[in-house]
Amino acid sequence: MKKILIINGHPNPDSFNFALAEAYRKGAETNGIPIETITIANLNFDPNLRFGYQKRMELEPDLKMAWEQIQNADHLVWIHPVWWGGLPAVTKGFIDRLFLPGMAFRYRENSVWWDKLLKGKTAHIITTLDQPSFYYWLVYGRPSVNQLKKAVLKFCGIEPVKVSYFGIIKTSNDLERKKWIEKAFKMGQKGA
Repeated sequence: MKKILIINGHPNPDSFNFALAEAYRKGAETNGIPIETITIANLNFDPNLRFGYQKRMELEPDLKMAWEQIQNADHLVWIHPVWWGGLPAVTKGFIDRLFLPGMAFRYRENSVWWDKLLKGKTAHIITTLDQPSFYYWLVYGRPSVNQLKKAVLKFCGIEPVKVSYFGIIKTSNDLERKKWIEKAFKMGQKGA
């Protein structure tokens, strides 16, 4: 049975993203699917890649543990809001600090090509929006999805990567949110 890891990228524990993550987790547990969660906001780490790739920063213990969880998982479920078209800063910092050369990918010597070190894993991006998903795609080109799906996950060998949108959050009512929670629960039950 595949092992699932939820990576919650919302910094606010009272957010709807946390409710979605919890619903997904509960759904997986009802079918006995092994599941763990990383709540990025609870990790103690410097999200700033201070030297770029010129000098390696030591990974804090929380990042070491998170990397072990990522390596042990078969399926990564990323849950985050879209803010200014992109990922929350702490989520971007988490990626910057962990998805490093030699860990997530390896550049080939004297080549423009690279080795994808996370092959064999799949992912599902669950994101919340304050606009219709078609508008986010047509007008803005889905920048957060392009960044996470194409420039991070697929770059490192993780595929396929499914994407699900929930929203419009800011104008939603209790009934809509309840339906979205149920949908996340069902996704968890399927391990999708």
